Amino acid sequence: MKLRALSLAVALAASGQTFATETDTKAQLDTLSKQLEALQAKIKQLETANEEQEEAIEATAEAVEKTSGLAEVVNKVHIGGYGELHYNNLDGSGGASDKDEIDFHRFVLMFGYDFTDDIRFFSELELEHALSGDDKPGEVELEQAYIDFDINDSVTARGGLFLLPIGILNETHEPATFYGVERNPVEKNIIPTTWWESGGGIYGEVAEGVRYDLYMHSGLKTSADKSYNIRSGRQKSANADADDFAYTAAIRYTAIPGLELGGSFQYQGDMTQSEDPEAGSAFMLQGHAAYQKGQFGLRALAAYWDLDGDGPADMGADEQFGFFVEPSWRFNEEFGIFARYNFWDNQAGESSIESEKKQYDLGVNYWPHAQVVLKADYQIQDNENGKEQDGFNLGIGYHF
Repeated sequence: MKLRALSLAVALAASGQTFATETDTKAQLDTLSKQLEALQAKIKQLETANEEQEEAIEATAEAVEKTSGLAEVVNKVHIGGYGELHYNNLDGSGGASDKDEIDFHRFVLMFGYDFTDDIRFFSELELEHALSGDDKPGEVELEQAYIDFDINDSVTARGGLFLLPIGILNETHEPATFYGVERNPVEKNIIPTTWWESGGGIYGEVAEGVRYDLYMHSGLKTSADKSYNIRSGRQKSANADADDFAYTAAIRYTAIPGLELGGSFQYQGDMTQSEDPEAGSAFMLQGHAAYQKGQFGLRALAAYWDLDGDGPADMGADEQFGFFVEPSWRFNEEFGIFARYNFWDNQAGESSIESEKKQYDLGVNYWPHAQVVLKADYQIQDNENGKEQDGFNLGIGYHF
């Protein structure tokens, strides 16, 4: 009896264990199934995220490529400009008129583009005196539009419309780079700044700090009606007569820090473009020096024209000459003062003509920024013919 009861107990225990094992196994299978489903969902989520990430990477790559292309174009484009506002308060004497006016003298925009590292374009468009058109005082002028071609590391060819490499100011005349509200009268009336022509030539370095320029280009066209005046002969490449071309050679030495020495020569077969039989060829010689040592600065320039023919000789215009000397003192990065003596004569060939002109300038420049300047100066004229304008000038200028 006891043995049967024991056997029955063992059987019931075995049956309960089997049932428990089956129940645990089913629970485990359910758990594994749920974990598998969760894992499959996670895998699907990761696959979706991966696809989205790949799409995002592709989109980013495309954006980077476009941005890179745009950046490459932007890096090839160069934009600049300058401008200057003048106020002149001058008293006239000896028949000269008073001058009391304010004028936005120049507004200039520059645009350049690098086609390659060796082929570059540059242009300069200027509006003078704020308004242009019929009965307006100003002009819209294309001062430069040329292409440079690098032949090698030391020689570059240039073709188009460009400023001639003559004097100190003709190529570099942004307001913050020179003293005085107005450009000096010697470079204005003798060189004559700003002077641009159309043509071509080469420039480069023959040694470190030694640059040369050689150009063939359109020339001046003056006449007896204009007393063979140099400045009046600028044609500005506007349907310019090209019967007689001009040739310019220049050299500049900058190997010593703070010092620039330069000179130029120009020859033209006929200053009247073959329209005046009483006139003929002309040549110009020009030399200059610019020196900056610490706070002390000095600029000096001389220019001389020789015109052939009886027409210029009869008016004394066969010789035209001028020079200036300008010492300056730069107290610091913001303030500087200067004095300048100017002498020029556009009819220096005939001593009986009262044509000598002298001007004394004294003034100050204030640079609140290296590319922004405020100017004030006082001028006194001492002209042989007695026609003089004395007074003060104020100006503000910028370049970028």
